[in-house]
Amino acid sequence: MQRLLLAVFAMACLSAQAAETGIELAVTVKAPLAAVWRAWTTSDGVVEFFAPEARVEARPDGAYTIIMDPYAPPGWQGADDMKVLAVDPERLFSFTWNAPPSLPEARRQRTVVILRFAQEGNDTRLTLSHLGWGDSGEWPKARAYFERAWPRVLANLQTRFATGKPQDWTDWREQLRKHHQAAAQAAQPVNR
Repeated sequence: MQRLLLAVFAMACLSAQAAETGIELAVTVKAPLAAVWRAWTTSDGVVEFFAPEARVEARPDGAYTIIMDPYAPPGWQGADDMKVLAVDPERLFSFTWNAPPSLPEARRQRTVVILRFAQEGNDTRLTLSHLGWGDSGEWPKARAYFERAWPRVLANLQTRFATGKPQDWTDWREQLRKHHQAAAQAAQPVNR
């Protein structure tokens, strides 16, 4: 019997080591479930807290394109060409995700984000799971990036509903425009 228990314990330890650990976050949003669902599953909703532009088709294989930098070339704008994986209205929404452009090796691959929604009184409990991480090459840097980024995104979501005001992207866009304009000028050949 003791040998069987040791074997079961060893298998459980091996299984735990083999299981991937994802990024797991949960927040309470002071808004009805339908409003928080809309924020993640519509283009207008995403623009209110996440990014200055978005194209969201909340159906399996639909677009989930989140444009952080509208002035960058295609493929460098943000979560370009991501896809919706699963939709269970007001319960679960999942989509593919990519690494930032600064990590091109990891960016060529995709991870998975799963959002779970639950009504808690007048509020909504949102759980975000980000899975599919490798552990070599640029993967650790990509994971570290999102360990910092997702809490900011969720804080923006909470702020959007706490204040009742959508995010104003005017200053963000102006900073990006100036950055791209300066980069273009720096790339111009000097006439002599």
